[in-house]
Amino acid sequence: MKGRGSVRNPKTVYPQVLPKLEDWPIYKLSEDRKKFVEEINEHVLRRLTSQSAEEVEDLLTRAIYQERIRVKEEPWKVDPPNEKQFWRRIRRQLIRRSLDQPREDAIRSNAEILQKIVHRYSEEIVGTFRIKTFLFARRFLTFFFNRLLQAKQRGFFRARGARKRLYEKLIVRGEVEKLRSLFEKGTVVVVPTHFSNLDSILIGYALDAVVGLPSFSYGAGLNLYNTGYTAYFMNRLGAYRVDRRKKNAIYLETLKGMSTLSIKRGTNSLFFPGGTRSRSGQLESKLKMGLLGTVIEAQRALYQEGKDEKIFVVPLVLGYHFVLEAPFLIEQHLKRMGKERYIRAKDDFFSPTRVLRYAWKVLSEGNDITLSFGQPLDVMGNIVDEEGNSYDKYGNPIQVREYFESDGAVTENLQRENEYTRQLAGAIVQRYHEDNIVLSSHLVAFAAFNILKKDNAKLDLYGVMRLPTDEYIFPMETLRKTLKQLQQILLTMSDAGKIKLSDQVYGDTDDLIQHGILRLGTFHLKKPLRFTKKGTVVSDSFRLLYYYHNRLENYDLDKKINWKEIPLDLSVKEQDSVAEK
Repeated sequence: MKGRGSVRNPKTVYPQVLPKLEDWPIYKLSEDRKKFVEEINEHVLRRLTSQSAEEVEDLLTRAIYQERIRVKEEPWKVDPPNEKQFWRRIRRQLIRRSLDQPREDAIRSNAEILQKIVHRYSEEIVGTFRIKTFLFARRFLTFFFNRLLQAKQRGFFRARGARKRLYEKLIVRGEVEKLRSLFEKGTVVVVPTHFSNLDSILIGYALDAVVGLPSFSYGAGLNLYNTGYTAYFMNRLGAYRVDRRKKNAIYLETLKGMSTLSIKRGTNSLFFPGGTRSRSGQLESKLKMGLLGTVIEAQRALYQEGKDEKIFVVPLVLGYHFVLEAPFLIEQHLKRMGKERYIRAKDDFFSPTRVLRYAWKVLSEGNDITLSFGQPLDVMGNIVDEEGNSYDKYGNPIQVREYFESDGAVTENLQRENEYTRQLAGAIVQRYHEDNIVLSSHLVAFAAFNILKKDNAKLDLYGVMRLPTDEYIFPMETLRKTLKQLQQILLTMSDAGKIKLSDQVYGDTDDLIQHGILRLGTFHLKKPLRFTKKGTVVSDSFRLLYYYHNRLENYDLDKKINWKEIPLDLSVKEQDSVAEK
């Protein structure tokens, strides 16, 4: 059927592109870690000291001030034991060497101080990759998830027999074959959407166990290193450390320098360009330019060295029927957007230990997870084929090198590269929306919330949020007719390549309603939608219903609904009668 895209057979597991782990780029980078850190130091120092002496001194002053506040107000267990002493010593050096010194000596002294700070940051950021640790982690995760899939019926440690493996729960669609081909043609950077803390582990598992690609370099929050077991594995699985407490320009430049040089060395990378989990539940529409800009810079640097190696950017869209953190995330979003109009509701209990229970629900309740690999792009956002050749929007072949040339030579132009970064971000966002797979739960939530809004047209969003949930029943016939229209709209969009659909969206509307509601918010104590004993549809939380509805926001689907053909004024008695039928 048109628009479905390529779907992997659940029993198909691709072989590893590089069977020997010693050939993996991330292993080679780890083995050369000392030299890599030195390269980062030189790169960042060259960047920062190209500024005026006054600007460098201002960078140092600001960084030292911000770091001393961080050490005092936000100490973490993972911080080095000499953190306070280091920044106290650096501050004294800056004050002592800047006073009563000739200008040239002060500039030289500031460069020495800057070098110490950059080296400290580089050593903190760059991780390592240990083959034995990776193999153990791979075996453990396979065992753990396979047991989870069977534990509901047999018990965790007794689960045996016909195994339902995790990769059978991962619905992998999109340009998988092209992704594997491009891995052998250049350096691949995967840029996923970000909805849950479960994203990283599932992406890592899918890339290794299903798609057959070597491990990617990826950023892990430094807070994850606060516990011993987590720190042990993170330190040895290729992750680089990102400390979101550090906001100063020196640290950010060091982080970007690491990413640029890593990609330039041919290390495949993965990062979330949205920067953090989507608070609203929407697909990302605005991306962070920092790490994304390092892709552009790395490609230009390769061309400057006379190399024709290309960097490929692969968008990845994840889809969950429910997200563990949804109540917390949507409250943050509403609080930020509504300010004084938003009345804060009490949160359900939340703790990190629930992540395991989240995995249990995902894997044992029939909730498949979709991973849609989008159309691969070059660093300019142009489409590429299996051989890595680039084409413009009219299908004409183009040479990426020419974008970086001035008077026939490849040159560095930061203003031009900033514009290229925005261009790439726009192309990624477009792929997110076109490669997004509509799940039954998202579509049913979208229809239900729009019915709620239409039925309370005089209220703004925050007024709708304050409505008592126990007084509202979603008319089944209204829901059915709304979904029938949306199915037809989405089928047209899918045929035009504007979106992708799960199998349920192609099917019978009543089956779609059943499938979507039963999977919507499986884990939440307050259900976004649920069936009553009478068979009517109600919501325990309009906030959560709004969150899941938001996955299909920005497609203007609500403007395409013909409300004149949909009844909105069924009485409760009539609704019960329809439900019984």
